[in-house]
Amino acid sequence: MMYSHLSVAVPALDELDNMPILIEQLRRQTYREFSLYVCVNQPDAWWQGSPEQQRVCQANASTIDILHGISDMDVHIVDRSSEGKGWTPKRQGVGWARKEIFGQIMEDNPSGNELIVSLDADTAFGCDYFQQVVDSMNKAPEACALAVPYYHPLSGIDFTDRAMLRYECYMRHYLIHLLEIHNPYAFSALGSAMVFPLWAYRRVGGITPLQGGEDFYLMQKFCKTGKIALHADAVVYPQGRISHRVPFGTGPAIASQLDVQSQKYPFFSPEGFDRVAQTYAMLPDLYEYDQDTPMTHFMQQQMKTADLWGPLRKNFKTRDRFVNACQERLDGLRILQFLKLFPMGEEFFAPFLDARQIPHAEELSFANSAIADLDQVRQSLYALELRLRAEHDA
Repeated sequence: MMYSHLSVAVPALDELDNMPILIEQLRRQTYREFSLYVCVNQPDAWWQGSPEQQRVCQANASTIDILHGISDMDVHIVDRSSEGKGWTPKRQGVGWARKEIFGQIMEDNPSGNELIVSLDADTAFGCDYFQQVVDSMNKAPEACALAVPYYHPLSGIDFTDRAMLRYECYMRHYLIHLLEIHNPYAFSALGSAMVFPLWAYRRVGGITPLQGGEDFYLMQKFCKTGKIALHADAVVYPQGRISHRVPFGTGPAIASQLDVQSQKYPFFSPEGFDRVAQTYAMLPDLYEYDQDTPMTHFMQQQMKTADLWGPLRKNFKTRDRFVNACQERLDGLRILQFLKLFPMGEEFFAPFLDARQIPHAEELSFANSAIADLDQVRQSLYALELRLRAEHDA
């Protein structure tokens, strides 16, 4: 299957300053076969809310005016901002914005061979970005999604950069571990770094519009129904800005003190990843007979049953289908929960670097080390991750 047209999906809440920059990046794309879908959104009650909330409403109105004025691109506005059209209390947030954009794309392309490029308004990308993601997906036509590599630029603000570098090191530490044990749930989920075909989105039943983490759960759905590609020449550069719009993710992480980050986004013990790898290696044998795996007791508690595998044997009559069913049960969320049963802390980060021969300061500290030293560690992790991504897709 070859892809020839893109639908670019962008949620926009208070993005008036970023919108002209985004539009200019779109105009510079060497690949021109795309349509732009923007969901301008905020709660409807904000029109009668605080002065700051009313300011956001007016900024969103100006954003809509900018989009209406574009004549050199195919632009579709999903208006969840104008008075009377904003979110109701039970339906609001970036998850709902993405859901409505993707739904509009589906409605406009009932049978089209469409590739959806999910972006955020504050994300930077090169002029060849669209060409690169099309090339990547055309090289892997069986892939049901592409998790695009990402890299947060430094802001020059000490507090923000320390928090961003720690969060990015946490994400890369986690993904590198999963890639090294060849786990099928080895992917990073950023709403600004997802690409997927419309057929795959339809097949998984769409996105679950959560207040946060909707990108993770969507990518996990793709993972359960096919392969997620990880390697691409394309890179996105999300803005590492403080945000409280969602309960977790880059924005809240950067807003957090480092001690709060260490609790919410911990460096996990390698023992936990080893136990996950051991469990996955035992899945083929479980088709023949029950045996205790490192994750058995944990999963029995999670599933509230002592018989984890018997029902799967009855329902899936080949070893491959049984193993796939087990992997669906032992998914990315369960892996993360399981890892939290093991020791966690900053003390696991330097040994992780040493084991991979990544240079670092003798007393590495996200609170006290020079930003340049922390950034050099980040760059080394980024290079290692890119190599592992390429090996994953080879």
